[in-house]
Amino acid sequence: MPNNSFSFWAAKDDNKPDLLCGRPADYFVVQKHFTIIISAIIVLGGFSKMILKNSEVFALMVLSVSGFVTGQLAYHFVEVHQIVYPLLKTPSFSLYCYFLPLIVFVAALDVDFYIVKNVLWQVLLTGVISFGIAFVTIAYVVLKFNEDSWDLQCCLLFTITLCIIDPLHSVNSLKTIGISKMYTDIIRGESLIICSFTCIFFGIFRGHTTNVSMFRELHVIIGLSFDIFGSAICGYWCTRFIRIILTDLFSNTLTNVVLCFSLVYMTFYLVEYFGMSGIVALVTVGLNLDSLSFKPRMEFIITKFLIMCSSAYEHLIYGFFGIVIGCGEIKYFRFHSLVFTVTLFVTVNFARLLTVLFVSPILMHSSYEYDWRWGVVIAWSGIRGVFSLLLAPDIYSFSERKIEAPHMFIFYIQILSILTTGINSHMMLRSAKTLGLCALSLPRQMAVRNAIEHIQQNIQNAINLFKTEKILTNVNWNVVEEKANIGYNPILKQTHTVQVSSFHGPKEESPTDEVLIEEARLHVAIIQMSSFEKQCNDGVLGVEAARILIGATKSYCPIHGKFMSISDVSTYVRARSWLIKFKNMLTYLEYHKERILFTVPGNNKFLIFVYRIIISEEFEYATYVVSVMYIFPMIIHIWPTARELNISALISINYYFMFLYTLESALKIMILKKKYFLQNWNTLDFFIIVMGIVDILCIYFVKLRPDSLILIQFTVVIGYLRIIRFLPIFKIIIPILINIADVQIKKSLSLMYSITKGYVKSQEDAKLLVRQISGRESIYQKLYDILEKNKREAIKELGLLEHEGRDVVIALKTKQAIRHVIAKALKNLTFLWSRGIIDKHEGIEMNKVLLTKIKALNNFPMAIPPPTPDKYLPNIVWMENKDVLIEFFKERTRLTYFDYGDIICREGEMPQGIFLIISGMASLHSSSPTFGLDANQGTERQFKTMYTEYCTSGDVLGELSCLLKREIEYTAICETTLQAFFISLEDLYEGFDVFWPSLEYKIWLKLALGVANQYFEQVIAGEDLKFQKCVVSNYAYVETLSSYNEMTLNHVAMKIVILVYGNVINSKTEESHVAPSIIPKSCDQIQGISDVSKLLIILASEPVKNDAATPAMVSGDLRTTKKDYNWKRKDEFEGGHLFRKTN
Repeated sequence: MPNNSFSFWAAKDDNKPDLLCGRPADYFVVQKHFTIIISAIIVLGGFSKMILKNSEVFALMVLSVSGFVTGQLAYHFVEVHQIVYPLLKTPSFSLYCYFLPLIVFVAALDVDFYIVKNVLWQVLLTGVISFGIAFVTIAYVVLKFNEDSWDLQCCLLFTITLCIIDPLHSVNSLKTIGISKMYTDIIRGESLIICSFTCIFFGIFRGHTTNVSMFRELHVIIGLSFDIFGSAICGYWCTRFIRIILTDLFSNTLTNVVLCFSLVYMTFYLVEYFGMSGIVALVTVGLNLDSLSFKPRMEFIITKFLIMCSSAYEHLIYGFFGIVIGCGEIKYFRFHSLVFTVTLFVTVNFARLLTVLFVSPILMHSSYEYDWRWGVVIAWSGIRGVFSLLLAPDIYSFSERKIEAPHMFIFYIQILSILTTGINSHMMLRSAKTLGLCALSLPRQMAVRNAIEHIQQNIQNAINLFKTEKILTNVNWNVVEEKANIGYNPILKQTHTVQVSSFHGPKEESPTDEVLIEEARLHVAIIQMSSFEKQCNDGVLGVEAARILIGATKSYCPIHGKFMSISDVSTYVRARSWLIKFKNMLTYLEYHKERILFTVPGNNKFLIFVYRIIISEEFEYATYVVSVMYIFPMIIHIWPTARELNISALISINYYFMFLYTLESALKIMILKKKYFLQNWNTLDFFIIVMGIVDILCIYFVKLRPDSLILIQFTVVIGYLRIIRFLPIFKIIIPILINIADVQIKKSLSLMYSITKGYVKSQEDAKLLVRQISGRESIYQKLYDILEKNKREAIKELGLLEHEGRDVVIALKTKQAIRHVIAKALKNLTFLWSRGIIDKHEGIEMNKVLLTKIKALNNFPMAIPPPTPDKYLPNIVWMENKDVLIEFFKERTRLTYFDYGDIICREGEMPQGIFLIISGMASLHSSSPTFGLDANQGTERQFKTMYTEYCTSGDVLGELSCLLKREIEYTAICETTLQAFFISLEDLYEGFDVFWPSLEYKIWLKLALGVANQYFEQVIAGEDLKFQKCVVSNYAYVETLSSYNEMTLNHVAMKIVILVYGNVINSKTEESHVAPSIIPKSCDQIQGISDVSKLLIILASEPVKNDAATPAMVSGDLRTTKKDYNWKRKDEFEGGHLFRKTN
């Protein structure tokens, strides 16, 4: 076993009984009923917390006192001593390895890795300074005021034990009042560093003799290196292994809980077995695990179970050590013990205060706001706990001179732990409340008020909806509205804010836009991180991409006024540019086999034979074999002793290999002639031959003139240059390296595309909630502009990535589509299972089949060749993959090409036709879209219009303009080389005539669905508005309303009515509604104002499929054929950003 001197498993040299405390058994020991003690402690701790209203400190006091009483009974009565004797006989390091691994892991798991990463140096310096100051201060007090017969080593070990800050209780009180997690993680990170250092130090003592003077400096340095760096590396790889296990699709909840619990101990024991620090490894594992490391909705269950176990362990520790103290002789408890305990309590807090004074300049230079108020709170965070208690018995074990009362070490530490847990926790909480650190700022109060108003509005909408139910007509709705009302002021009073009393007062100080923007920026970051995690749980976003996005968001959060853009994410991710340069270099160096047109003058069979030899693969492989075979002679040549014994053999072998090299080059030169030197590898071969001939000549001349020192030195140098004969081997290695680089580039490209797509979705989610973030219109407008700008940049990046690697993007999109379809199948299976349509056994088997398909996506190809251009026509939604439509337009389409910077169409020009983009990306620049309105009517629109948008492969340009024969409302400019199908206006209208009226209606339906998805995504989130479903089942349809015509709205049958184009008014109130907007329920009849108005009507319930078309819709059958076609269902409608611009 390596590094055995630092092993956790160090055996004792003597055979004396290893008792923690108390007298040895002077009777026949029967080890039974010890489980009664364990069960009683756990039950007593649970009842104490329940009766004392979850007060941790009082529960620990009850357990400690109960343990002390039990110990005293064991000291005086043999019957009780028999029960507790197994505890007294248990080695101290056994308790250490039973309890500490899980407690350390739970503490580290609660720390946010990205926050600690941002302030890593501050946390490290804080931990070192805190330990140093506490050690010096406490050691002076212990040596000065302790009256027990402790030697210097006992005093120093006791001091080190008291320097440990408990990472569990040090911040628990702050977490209950809404304190920023950044400050709690700094305190917890500091305590984990001190705990790790102390455990390493005590581990060194366990692995060595107790005589400190016999420690060897080199051994200590090597041991520390293994304990710190080796343990961290082991912890990192254990994290990778644990992630794979915990995210397995086929594992159930019970399996995950058991595996997580057991893997914690397995990691600890394995790392300790190899002579490193298991505590450091577990800290590394806990820091690297996050919510994405578990299956969806599994993190809560596992963490709650681990917290429950750690709480039970803590109760057992205090109960056990209370028993141990009680088993000691009571005569050592004197008045001085009480005085010394109080002195230690004051010293510990004074040392913590000194630490805060020293580290304040360091924390002030961090990216977070730190002031004297936080210093006061942190000064009370020096809480001691189970970490110090578990190491307390080792003070006696490691001491050179054994003292008579070892239980006093445990007594002082346990009393100090209870005092700091009670008093310091209360003072931290009281200081934070008094100094206003837990008070909501005015911008946050406004955000909370907006959120509550939004919730109250949803409640009122629900009440209004319930009022229409006939079964609820006799409900007292006044009482319902009264009880459902949410008060705002009580919520703020619970947070102890100072501003509550004057929040609604007339003299309220309104915050500036800058303050509100900064508060809103933090809310946007939280929304984005929630979006990333939800996308990952839904399978839309990969775990690695989600983790990178969350890490980047947390990294840019501390920067004041910084909204994370896609360029910031690209900077955060490792750039792939070096891979591309490396691949280009390898491609330049790659050996290209000669393929020449060879004509032999006359009938020269020898040259024909030579030609066939040099172009054969066998000849190429033979040259590689020759290069590899020369490795062994070269090793002998470099090794002086072996070279002296084999001089003649080496010379003969050199002649032999030079003959082979010369023969190879001669055969190639005979055929290639001057073209031989056009290949760089051939030039290298020729250079090797020249150097070999020079080497042979030098050896020959040395034999003629053995007294020439210069000639001998030159020959030796030339001999070492034989190593260049190995360079041709790289002709085999370079293609392998090119393939590896190409795979890594594709992985990087796929990851970046997934990251960018997830970022775009997060921006859309943030826009939906931007109204709840701030109610002030100016703030809303600024936030909307920033989010839209970042979204446009991300969409542009998506287009560039797709243009760079179309095959990679196609594979990624295909994989995501398969994942999305299977996820929907799983939801349907869950629904059928919950309704009893299928039984449990069938549901389990079908679930396994679907999960197997999801797991198989891990081996999905990384690249799929893009389809040929004629395969893109079925991708147009309104063609519905119908052969008759595809064949009709295939004959009339024209493939067009555009270079970078070319203009496809200009704003204000009449449309010439529609463009289906096959490859490349175009940017759309426009003034405000009108949606069928005049310019003066559109000035008071509510929605912020987009002035720049990006279109990529699969998008269609010009549909709306061609439908209306109106001017194009944007200018399309190529951002890359672009390839597109062009369908002229005449051919399109010919299709309208041939397939009247279904084709034109379906294009309008596609446009209407696109507008609804773009502007009212939150409203229609629960609706299944897929194009194919709307066509087949009439779930949603488009209604046309001409100028001055009226239409009656039946809101019982019509669930949502969206005006997607034009302008209408309420016939009764003459209230105007402009597109895009939702017609309110209060409007029963509308009248068209513009020439053409289009409404998307979503029915309240799905009507029965009928062959006859409703009056509001047209038939979906085609006039030109009676053949039935199998329509391809699209599982996801891709409205795209194009419709925001309109066409």
